[in-house]
Amino acid sequence: MKKIALLIIVLNSFACNQATIVNDSSHHPFHPEWSKHSNIYEVNIRQYTPEGTFNAFEKHLPRLKEMGVDILWLMPVQPIGKIKRKGILGSYYSISDYSAINPEFGSKKDFLELVKTSHNLGIRVILDWVPNHTSWDHHWMSEAPDFYFRDPQTGIISNGRDDHNNPTDWTDVAELDYENPAMQEEMRQEMLWWLEEFDIDGFRCDMAGGQSDEFWEETILFLRGVKKELFMLAESEHLPLHNSGFDMTYGWEFHHLLNKVAGDMESVKLLDDYLEKQRASFPEDGYRMYFIDNHDENSWNGTVKSRIGNNAHPAFILCCTMLNGMPLIYSGQEVGLDKSLRFFSRDTISWETPSQGKFYSKALSLKKSQSSLANGNWGGTQDRILVENNSVYAFYRSKGSNKVVVFINFSDEQIEINYKNSVKGKFKNWFTGDNITLKKNGTLTLGPNDFKVFTKA
Repeated sequence: MKKIALLIIVLNSFACNQATIVNDSSHHPFHPEWSKHSNIYEVNIRQYTPEGTFNAFEKHLPRLKEMGVDILWLMPVQPIGKIKRKGILGSYYSISDYSAINPEFGSKKDFLELVKTSHNLGIRVILDWVPNHTSWDHHWMSEAPDFYFRDPQTGIISNGRDDHNNPTDWTDVAELDYENPAMQEEMRQEMLWWLEEFDIDGFRCDMAGGQSDEFWEETILFLRGVKKELFMLAESEHLPLHNSGFDMTYGWEFHHLLNKVAGDMESVKLLDDYLEKQRASFPEDGYRMYFIDNHDENSWNGTVKSRIGNNAHPAFILCCTMLNGMPLIYSGQEVGLDKSLRFFSRDTISWETPSQGKFYSKALSLKKSQSSLANGNWGGTQDRILVENNSVYAFYRSKGSNKVVVFINFSDEQIEINYKNSVKGKFKNWFTGDNITLKKNGTLTLGPNDFKVFTKA
């Protein structure tokens, strides 16, 4: 076990420096400058290649760079517990040692090489972190059994609970006790190890709502004292986590509404209601991660095709252009991944299907090149274009002279729309290069499952 005293010394030594960072008078006291126009790509190492290794995945990095990927989020890479393991290979999220590498994926050297190669290509790397629970054979079980939460009635260590403290069927993991300060400090020390050993760029924190806001505030303060440009993603919609130092939280509600609008053909008014709520409560400088797929959705709730039919591209365009949003691409999405990957065993992604890389490259370059689409309050305002059709969502983003106009048809039919309250002027269709003159009020034809994105000519 690492020495708690060492952690306290390091924490104290960086506290003053970090306070300077947090209290900076700029609008962006902690967001890394490099995250301004960033997107994120989730990597499922086990299923990415037939080998399921770091080295095999590394060969894809040039392709991902060419596509325009900025941040790699690697699902957990630590060893997986064997006691009460689910399935053949177990869950990534049942970790038996926080500061070790899963030998199935490769060696410590292999992982370091993956990070270095990514950095050389200008791609950042964040690691999936699982703070809520460990496997039943984690070394803390014998070294520090008081680190675990025990049922008040039985005194038995609890299996994993969700971030609302509800019981689950996660029988392969044991719940940690966040009332124990020593455990909290050990957790910080474990996270520090990855910064020092591999120079990773941040963490995606699993079930971040399961810990206190105060824990995250202290932890992120400490970690940013070590690495100023740390990027932190919370798997939660809990807004106070932004005040605790997280750069980005999940857009779960937006995702589920998008499934309803793009898949169940419910009214786009659901998106209007969501945006109004965001404007009323979401931190001005926060990022939301918007997505049409991720490992949870794919494995447990069906494929993109089964959820939103032919609307994968229109829905992703919305994720790229919506206020506050940073778009996520899941492993295989760029080749139209159309199967639910098994979670506890090998189930390799097929890369033989036609590539959609050109679409995703063009969509990501849109996000990078337009100042009104930047993340947080680096970006511009969003105003609705009025369309009398419940399947069409239209709006424009503005920042200074930069304007981006978006029309999305979620229906399976070609339609001609009358629109009102657009911006007017000469624009270019971002995806076709065609020029168009937009009026404040006009008409436009949209094909089935179609989108049009216009930028200033």
